[in-house]
Amino acid sequence: MTRSTRRTFVTRTAGGLVLVTTPLGLFAQTPAQPAPTQTVPQQPLPKRPDPLAPSMVQDFVRKAHADLDGTKTLLAEQPGLLNATWDWGGGDFEMGIGGAGHMGNREIAEFLIGQGARFDIFVAAMLGRLDVVRALVAAWPALINSKGPHGIPLMRHARAGGEPAKEVVAYLESVGAK
Repeated sequence: MTRSTRRTFVTRTAGGLVLVTTPLGLFAQTPAQPAPTQTVPQQPLPKRPDPLAPSMVQDFVRKAHADLDGTKTLLAEQPGLLNATWDWGGGDFEMGIGGAGHMGNREIAEFLIGQGARFDIFVAAMLGRLDVVRALVAAWPALINSKGPHGIPLMRHARAGGEPAKEVVAYLESVGAK
């Protein structure tokens, strides 16, 4: 059995009293109070339109490969088709402009771009836009081996562009595209 001395008793008692009488808030970590802000009434987000009918998207993408009049008609009926994509299966996504791109259909591609369609390096190659292709390849050299819709390589898109894209074909050959 341990013997308590008067010194041990006084030391332990004083330490205990300090802990018991110290306000808990001294040890508690409270988050800083945020600066007061003005409350702005929340506006409800606008209701999103219903999804496009899949059959309409597929029809638009098919027509954009080669049917300018059909493409214009469908786009006039449903402007949301402009950048709609169709999944041919297995992640083979294609927009109307992509179909025009690999088919070498400059007229449809330019019409769609004029309407605000998104375009990419594949369409730029078909259109003979060497400045765009060169800039993208300079920034990301691996693009020379990238594949567009249906797994069609960049070089084939350029060749589909015919005479207006011959400089793009020559450039792609010079950087090793196949």
